[in-house]
Amino acid sequence: MRGINLEGKTTMKKTIKNVIFTLLLLTLSASTALLAYLHFFASDDDELSGEWTAELDMTQQAAITALDWLQDIEAVSISLEDMESYMQNLTIQISLTLEQTDSSEGTFYCNVLPESYDACNQAAYEAFAAAFHDLLAKRLRMANYMGSTDKEAVEALVSETFGMPTVSYLMSYAPPLLPSLDELQAKYEGSGTYETADNILIRRFEAGGYVNTRMEYYIRKDFNLVLTEEIDSASTDLFSDDYPVIYTLKQSSN
Repeated sequence: MRGINLEGKTTMKKTIKNVIFTLLLLTLSASTALLAYLHFFASDDDELSGEWTAELDMTQQAAITALDWLQDIEAVSISLEDMESYMQNLTIQISLTLEQTDSSEGTFYCNVLPESYDACNQAAYEAFAAAFHDLLAKRLRMANYMGSTDKEAVEALVSETFGMPTVSYLMSYAPPLLPSLDELQAKYEGSGTYETADNILIRRFEAGGYVNTRMEYYIRKDFNLVLTEEIDSASTDLFSDDYPVIYTLKQSSN
């Protein structure tokens, strides 16, 4: 897919960077507004026991990665907004179980749900394939291709050209759209003990005889538990996170 000149490609990349910066500012503003609301209206309930679930939104990361790759191969022009319209609601679930054993301490277990990761990864590449099909169809029409450019015909062309379906081709040759499951597990998974004090949640991850301490500000509001920022502590980069992380309490079916 050649045809975009160097100057145009550079301009497009600058535009993408500006859009990404704007999106980050908007996300930060929304997060700040949420945290301000929770801070002023949060309850005094320090009881954290229960099964909490967070949904990590992978949509922007997947869309930006896919768009960058398409620009590198000089595909038909497409905006980040267009790419995000293909990739919607890409989330990975994290489960955090807290069991309070005293007034301000207890045990915890946190894990990334593998089935959620697999479903999100598959959905991301299927959305990527849909965008790839549409862009390839446009390129074929620009080249005065006389055959059909509907979804089935384009998929057949891809399979014939690359010897595999579009989704398999993108999984094999395009960059990963999501962090690996191992990376997410290293960030979020673990078990051990915790304690709370002055809206600080201290978790001690215990594994292989070692203990890594993680200290985060937290806000409890009704069925929401918000972890807002990691405090400088003895924790390593292994536990670095993007904040805020918003957990929702799983409700009993009774």
